[in-house]
Amino acid sequence: MGNFLFPVAVFFAAIFTDNILLTNYLGMCSFLAVSKELETSAGLGIAVTFVLAVTTPLNWAVYYLVLVPFQLEYLRFIVFIIIIAAFVQLIEMVIERYSENLYFSLGIFLPLITVNCAILGASLFMVIREYSFITSFFFGLGSGIGWFIAIMAMAGIRNKLRGAKIPIGLEGAGIALIIAGFMAMAFMGFSGMIQIT
Repeated sequence: MGNFLFPVAVFFAAIFTDNILLTNYLGMCSFLAVSKELETSAGLGIAVTFVLAVTTPLNWAVYYLVLVPFQLEYLRFIVFIIIIAAFVQLIEMVIERYSENLYFSLGIFLPLITVNCAILGASLFMVIREYSFITSFFFGLGSGIGWFIAIMAMAGIRNKLRGAKIPIGLEGAGIALIIAGFMAMAFMGFSGMIQIT
C-alpha cells in the first residue's frame, strides 16, 4: 500500500473495523457511565478524541526519539501515562474555564480520561504495530472519532429508550450492556473491508 494511502486506511480502520471501543473493548467504563445524556456524551467524546489525536503521536515521538535511543523502552507505560495525564489536565482546565456546565456534568469522568484504557491502548497499539509518526496521528484521530461515534450512538439510543417499557431486571446497566453488544456486532460487520495490523 502506498505511503499516502496507508495512514488513510489506518484512519478509517480505527473508526470502523478496528474501533477501539466496540471491537477492542477499551474505554467501556466511561462509555457506559457517561452515555446517559447527549450533551455530556458529546463533551466527553470530543475530549477523548482530542487527547487521543494529540497524545498518540506525541507518545510516538517520545518513544522513538527519547526512549529507544537511550534503551529506556521499559519506561514506556509510565512515560505514556504522564504525557496523557498532562494533556487531560490541560483539557480539564479549558473545559472548566469555558463550559462550567459541561465540567460539572462530566464530574469524575473527566479526570478519569487519564486512566482510560482506550487512550493508553492506542499508544501501545502504535508501538506494537510500528506505525510511523503520521500513521500514529491518523490512528489516534480515527480512534477518537470512532469512540465519539460510539458514545453518541449509545447516548441517542438510551435517550430514545427513556419512555420505553423495559423489563425491571434489564433497566440501567443491563439494557446498556445489551445495546453495547448490538453496537459491537454492527461495527464488527465492517470487518474485512479494511483490515490493518
